[in-house]
Amino acid sequence: MAWTRDQMVARAALELQDGFYVNLGIGIPTLVSNHIPPSMDVTLQSENGMLGVGPFPFEGEEDPDLINAGKQTVTALPRTSYFDSATSFAMIRGGHIDLAILGGMQVAENGDLANWLVPGKMVKGPGGAMDLVVGVKRVVVVMEQMMKEESKLVRRCTLPLTGQGCVHRLITDLGVIDIGNGGFMLKELAEGVTVEQMKKSTAADLKIGL
Repeated sequence: MAWTRDQMVARAALELQDGFYVNLGIGIPTLVSNHIPPSMDVTLQSENGMLGVGPFPFEGEEDPDLINAGKQTVTALPRTSYFDSATSFAMIRGGHIDLAILGGMQVAENGDLANWLVPGKMVKGPGGAMDLVVGVKRVVVVMEQMMKEESKLVRRCTLPLTGQGCVHRLITDLGVIDIGNGGFMLKELAEGVTVEQMKKSTAADLKIGL
């Protein structure tokens, strides 16, 4: 069986380490905030000007003034600080963010990422993702592996790129795949998923590194 979204973000939370400054992208990655172990010292940064983003609030406890970059209500922590967008992007562009966990629409075997344009949909632009993929130290993409029976893991992206050669690791509903000089390398499988299923769901060569 494929991982559920909750299982995907729980696996993504294992990418975190003590002392990390982390940016979570819009969509599935924002759920990672609910899976940070209480004993772990991780600081979440949001490009709209918040450092020390807490988990999502319980129903009825929302504060409309506390939102992340995806305009979702979040909570504050005792150490939370606020600043303008220019300062936020200076943190990102200056290499001060250890890890970005982002969503994706396509990832190529050379690490290219396309994650900002939905075909046929009106969008305002790529947001902060283009800065994140070149400014942070490590990029992990969390996404479902198939979209309308087409693989999102491809030889070359056909959608507009967010960044080139920027993705280090993929966590999909089928497993975990690393990207290196040799292309896609399978590292983990979701429980019940076979290597053959993973290969059929990948529109590029897949090396096995289990």
